[in-house]
Amino acid sequence: MKQLSLDVLRTFTQIVELGSFKKAGEVLGRTQPAVTLQIQRLESQIGRRLFDKQGQRYQLNKNGEWLYGKAKQMLSINDGVFRDLEENSLQGQLKLGIPSEFASTLLPSIIGEFSQRYPDVTLDVTSALSQNLLSEQYKRQFDLILALVRPDAKPEAELLKNDELVWAGDASFALSQHMISLVLAPEGCIYRSRVIHKLKQQTQAWKISYTNPDLYGLIAAIKQGLGVTALAKSSLPKELDIIKDNRLPTLGNIDVCLFKQSTQHPQVSEALASYIRARIK
Repeated sequence: MKQLSLDVLRTFTQIVELGSFKKAGEVLGRTQPAVTLQIQRLESQIGRRLFDKQGQRYQLNKNGEWLYGKAKQMLSINDGVFRDLEENSLQGQLKLGIPSEFASTLLPSIIGEFSQRYPDVTLDVTSALSQNLLSEQYKRQFDLILALVRPDAKPEAELLKNDELVWAGDASFALSQHMISLVLAPEGCIYRSRVIHKLKQQTQAWKISYTNPDLYGLIAAIKQGLGVTALAKSSLPKELDIIKDNRLPTLGNIDVCLFKQSTQHPQVSEALASYIRARIK
């Protein structure tokens, strides 16, 4: 009798949810060739292709969509068995502070899995500028804070990634030859200050054409051709493209840090921290 491997199905679901074989391998601690081999064996076992190649990317097809639903059900049952057998199920409320761009790209891959794994944990998420999350007024309100920090700041926090800052926009809109139009978050945004600092060091004319604290507001403006913005490469949403142009200065790097506060629920806090670490690499 044929039996599907739950390990392989977990790899498959991670590829679907993270959007690439490489990212799935990073989360699962496997090389990309090992992940590819697992999927090839799975396709051979069921006699169906799960992905269609489009350019350099693999796109989930109808067979893959069908199996994804089944795989999630099987993994949910498996994980539920072990969750129910845990002597001390995690409980409590956890308050997470996170920049809006990471909330948009990171949380969708975490919330569902975390909530299924720890159904008795209430997750309270606040999205704001890193500067505001780390201010004395708000910092103590959170159990965990994911924040962007200048590499020279050296905060008392866990460094998850030294990430590249990239110019982000819609590649279908050409940059003006005379004026660089910027779409930025308000004052206090670390991206904004870096962009303005770098542009002031050169002679290219520029202007801020639109300001919005929310990533989706910035995306909407960019998709209307209002300009370009700057983001950490790991937080780049799928709606935007990396824009490369000789008139755009190199923006350098930024540290993505995890601040762990004194909390009444250290086990719950560490569980969520583990999920975040696995996805920021």
